[in-house]
This record gives sequence, C-alpha cells and structure tokens, in this order.
Amino acid sequence: MTHQTDLRGGGALPLPTAPVLDNAVWAALDGPHAHLAERVGRAARYQPEIYAYAALADPADPTAWADLHTLVGPGTTVRIKPVDQVPAGWEVIGGGEGVQLVDTALRAEPAPEAVRLGPADVPEILDLVARTRPGPFLKRTVEMGAYLGIRHEGRLIALAGERLRLPGWTEISAVCTDPEHRGRGLATRLVRAVGAGIRERGDTPFLHAAADNTPAIRLYESIGFTLRRRSRILQLRSPGTQLGSPGTQFRGPGTSGATRAF
Repeated sequence: MTHQTDLRGGGALPLPTAPVLDNAVWAALDGPHAHLAERVGRAARYQPEIYAYAALADPADPTAWADLHTLVGPGTTVRIKPVDQVPAGWEVIGGGEGVQLVDTALRAEPAPEAVRLGPADVPEILDLVARTRPGPFLKRTVEMGAYLGIRHEGRLIALAGERLRLPGWTEISAVCTDPEHRGRGLATRLVRAVGAGIRERGDTPFLHAAADNTPAIRLYESIGFTLRRRSRILQLRSPGTQLGSPGTQFRGPGTSGATRAF
C-alpha cells in the first residue's frame, strides 16, 4: 500500500500496526471507556442505550465466551466484533463485514460554524440519524465523546462525533448530512473539526464503515484516511442454557443474514 503524505509535517506516515486497533471495542471498554462498561471477567459490553456492542479480551479464549454468557444471560442477542469463530451453542443470526481506516494525512482544523451537541440535542440527533442511517446511535451515545453539528435556520443538518476511545486512538463516527444539504462539504468540515479535537489531546483519529459503503470509504480516503483492515461483525444469540466446559469447540460463523451496524 502506498503511504500518503502526513500533512501534520513529518513526511510519509507509515500505516499503523498498533495491536490495540485490532480489538478496538475491548480496548475502549478495558481502558478510557471503562466507566461506560458492564463487565464480567474477560467479557464486557457498553451500558444499554450507549452502544450496542460487546467485546472479548481474546475472541479465541473459551473462558471469555463463558464470561460473555454470564454477562448477557441466556437467549440474548448481542453484537460483537471482530470474531472469526464462535463456540458451539452460540447462534449466528446476522453478520456483515466492516472496514477500519486510520488517519495518515487528515488536515484537521476547527469548523467555526460547528456547535457542540449534548443530551438536550439527542431528539434532533436521533431524527437526523433515522433519516440518514450513518450507523447505530442510541439515546446515550453522546456520552461516548464530543459531538459536533451544523445547523441551518436552527435545524440540525449535519453531524459527526467521537465513539470508541482507546489508548492513543479515538474513533470518528455518526458522520451524516441531511439529504437536502449534501454536496456542500459539511461532512468533511465536521470530520476535520472532530479530528482536530482528537489531535489536541494527543490521540489519532480512526473510523469504521460498512465494507460495501463505497462512497463513504472513497470520501474518507480522499481526505486523508487509509484503509487498515477488514473485519467480520456478527450478531449472535447466546445459548439458552449453561455453556459447556472451556474445551468447547469453535465453529465458523457461516453467512447468516446481514447487519449494517458498524
């Protein structure tokens, strides 16, 4: 892969190999977002209405899966990433593929017209998200980090903010623009503004997208992000009874249903 130029001033910036990015949800729940987590041993998930994902310290560890079962309970639907194999008893009810991109040349800069959004803005945020479908956004997602918006005649028309925060890295998410106001570069300005805030505290921006969301991926690459990896996202139903011993056999996830929650 050709390296892009680092516009922060340092020449070419090599593509990061940071292992923490390989299991980003766990790194967040075990680190800067521990206060938003529910946890049992080597499994954790975000509190309800914040973010609908769980994570394992090591997806290949049967003990972590047993901890997840204890955490979520029997017969419960849970989303998890990245996972290649699941133990017997866990039912795959949906799945999809996502991509992870990292900042290698983003021109981060404030957006003077952007405003900070908070809990009072949630109804308006949820309305914009419902119309634009940038990915999962719940009633308390704003607690995950800083969210910025742009208004037109008092109405929220564009949004971007911070989601996963892990040591040294912060994810940019919920990037969306009202269909009536697209083509004005609003999403790009907000991504750069959110990225500026992330850089100010010493973190590096990264983001996720559905692997088939070609327009979004092209936009992110055009403003300085580089594709780092692809990963499998699964929606599972936990076993209805007690899990087996730590020697439980793993199996591939198959190709059941698709979910666009990234």
